[in-house]
Amino acid sequence: MSGITYLLSDMHVTEQRPDITQTLLDFLAGPAKQADAVYLLGDVFDYWVGDDYRTDTIDQVKAALAALSAAGVALYFIAGNRDFLIGRRFSKETGVTILPEHSVVDLYGQSALLMHGDTLCTLDVDYQKFRRKSRSWWWPLLMLRLPLKVRTRIAENMKKQSKSAKSEKSMTIMDVTQTEVERQMTLHQSRLLIHGHTHRQAIHSLDIDGKQGRRIVLGDWFKQGNVLACTDDGEIRFIELPLRSA
Repeated sequence: MSGITYLLSDMHVTEQRPDITQTLLDFLAGPAKQADAVYLLGDVFDYWVGDDYRTDTIDQVKAALAALSAAGVALYFIAGNRDFLIGRRFSKETGVTILPEHSVVDLYGQSALLMHGDTLCTLDVDYQKFRRKSRSWWWPLLMLRLPLKVRTRIAENMKKQSKSAKSEKSMTIMDVTQTEVERQMTLHQSRLLIHGHTHRQAIHSLDIDGKQGRRIVLGDWFKQGNVLACTDDGEIRFIELPLRSA
């Protein structure tokens, strides 16, 4: 069997969407077992308030990741804007390696720049201000010192505020900025960029320093599961997974 690597993001796993959870569990216990590696590019969970945060759904996903890791599949995670507080305890419990927010990896001989994608949305000034604050050295420390119930309440409020703010922003503001895409790809010397965050599944062609490049946007899981498959013969394709309840 040829080698295959899967990339996925924006599942937004939550107790309120058991169909998403079950479809993800089926994927991790099924096709993913045959993979060389699986990359989770952020917003795996609808929010994450610390590695001491537990629900039945979270425990199920963590167990599935741990089983996949134990089966010898390499697992990698890049933080999203909803689950950037995932830390070392989660990594130890699941076998997932946490990567820097901008990571260049080798996909069967092709250099690929991987990220969640929120750093590319530079026109969303309010979000970028919050992002800089929330990724500072002091903000996570302060947040994680609060009682779990308080953190959860804060996360719920922030989710509501984010939904309200998005309704008032144009689609252009919430999408990536082309100049930032080109800057990041040039900076990391990669002509293949794979990211999530915008929920706008697509494959875009672009020019990077006179050479053809591609920007691949992963889809969300709200209406169906979406996985990007990369094989060792150079094929890159999207796989759609019908949502299924337990």
